[in-house]
Amino acid sequence: MIRRLPLLALLLGTVAAPLAAQNALPPEAAVIEAIDQQPSVLAADARLEAARAEARTLRGSASSFNFQGTHSRRWAQGLGQNAMAEFDVQITRPVRLPGKGRLDRDAGELGITSAENRAEDARHQAATLLNDLWWDWLGASAEARVDAQSVANYEASLAAIRRRVSLRDMATLDADQTEAALGEARTQAAQSQGRAELARSRLATRFPTLPLPAEAPDAPVPQLPAEALDALAAQVIERSHEIAAANADAERAAVMAERARKDRLADPSLGVRLFSEFGGLERGAGLVISMPFGGTGRRAEADRMASEGQAADAERAAVRIDVQEIAMRDVTRARSAMQTWQMARDALNAQVAALAKTRRGHQLGAIDLADVLQAERLAHAAFRAEAMARAEAHRAINCLLIDSHNLWIAD
Repeated sequence: MIRRLPLLALLLGTVAAPLAAQNALPPEAAVIEAIDQQPSVLAADARLEAARAEARTLRGSASSFNFQGTHSRRWAQGLGQNAMAEFDVQITRPVRLPGKGRLDRDAGELGITSAENRAEDARHQAATLLNDLWWDWLGASAEARVDAQSVANYEASLAAIRRRVSLRDMATLDADQTEAALGEARTQAAQSQGRAELARSRLATRFPTLPLPAEAPDAPVPQLPAEALDALAAQVIERSHEIAAANADAERAAVMAERARKDRLADPSLGVRLFSEFGGLERGAGLVISMPFGGTGRRAEADRMASEGQAADAERAAVRIDVQEIAMRDVTRARSAMQTWQMARDALNAQVAALAKTRRGHQLGAIDLADVLQAERLAHAAFRAEAMARAEAHRAINCLLIDSHNLWIAD
């Protein structure tokens, strides 16, 4: 008879530790720095600077001056062989017609607003990616720890059985069955360890500045946020930078459409002209005005910008629907993940109790070793299911907190 209860040690090592853990997330300051160094975030920040430069360009688009000048020498019959110097100089400046300057300034400011929100949304997407990769690592590592403990337990059991076999107190069939179970556990442990190493390497590659501990921390018991889930769902929508960017894009498209409509009447250029002819005998000054005539091209451009405005309006509505769906998905996912973990935890407790009874029955000679090994496999599977469900619950809850801007990217 085997007097050990292998999976009871696993129960204490795998479940009790997370109960005492407080926080399995990396330090917030390190997370923020890692997010800020993401290439997508750096690109979005650069586009924000480009939008600010474009806004300055639009504000000063009518402040440029144009210079035009000629210098020549003239010979005239009857006036001798001396050449007469002549010159003509004019300086002009485009003048925006009323309303165009305001539209240009509005377009520039809305471009900045859109770029600011897209930069913040890039941080949001980076935070979401970090959350997924982090819990991939912690979940796979928890699974690997369960499998490694299972291997250790089977090894201890096999050693005890072999001693009993050598004393002719147990049949070699019992040792063979336990050895087969050990081989299966080792295979599973190797696979889960590989998944854990892969998850860690992905996290380290995507976020190279994030300091990672040598071993993945244990995940604590998941808890739903103290704030009502419906309130968090409302915050997902209210604080969405994606919606804010779409609003700014739609408003800017409307402004640009109005600007193109006004531009069917082209802006004039005004200036002064100075000239000297006949060697200085004739001099003068005057005003210069020029205005290009509109045509089918300007009318087509106005039509194009009007259609762009309609498209931006439709895209704004689509973005709002997408974000509303995300909010509802986050809440549903968090609730479902918590329920799944609770059921996995209950199933684990029941399976451990069943294992203890099975082991006791084996000690009394009423249950075969094969039944005990099957009960251990089921208990092992229950530990793995609980570990993965715990990680998934944390992933879902943190996703809701990130999308509502209450974690890592709080406004």
